[in-house]
Amino acid sequence: MALIALTGGIASGKSTIARRLAESGAVVVDADRIVRDVQAPGTPVLAAIAETFGAEVIAADGSLDRAALGAKVFGDADHLAQLNAIVHPAVRAESQRRFDEAMSADPEAVVVYDVPLLVEARVDDPWDLIVVAHAPVEERRRRLVEIRGMAERAAQERIDAQVSDGRRLAIADVVIDTSGSLEQTLAQTDDLWERISTS
Repeated sequence: MALIALTGGIASGKSTIARRLAESGAVVVDADRIVRDVQAPGTPVLAAIAETFGAEVIAADGSLDRAALGAKVFGDADHLAQLNAIVHPAVRAESQRRFDEAMSADPEAVVVYDVPLLVEARVDDPWDLIVVAHAPVEERRRRLVEIRGMAERAAQERIDAQVSDGRRLAIADVVIDTSGSLEQTLAQTDDLWERISTS
């Protein structure tokens, strides 16, 4: 089994790369999906978030009000660190369970961990390859504003809450430049798959 970490800043095109790898045959484990799962109503993680950040971050239906939580943590390094201390251990345990499950199902599987916060949380894990999706900050900010409808300031806060591009690129074994066309990004991803699947 090959265990590949795929990371990139917000709006870097990482999800496009993950989808293409899944279409090619990779087992993609999505860290954002795991975060949502471990924060579901009734979980210890959600209870800890409510205790730390207040009942106002819980919606009327008992689920996490992500917008309310985001307003508290983005732009506040201390609050973000508190949130990460609650969430990261649960995500690590659940992701490892999913890696093990994929390996048990197919010892030859290529498992891709789609993880935005690799540098912040798991850079020292034993990855076979670290792939970084990269586009300049200006382009990522434009995508957040024009495609996702974020206000300019909110987009910049999300970018600033993550590590710098320099730190992310410093850990890369492979960089996929996503600043060009979709076709160019997919071609680079196909080349990566060829490298992984024939090694």
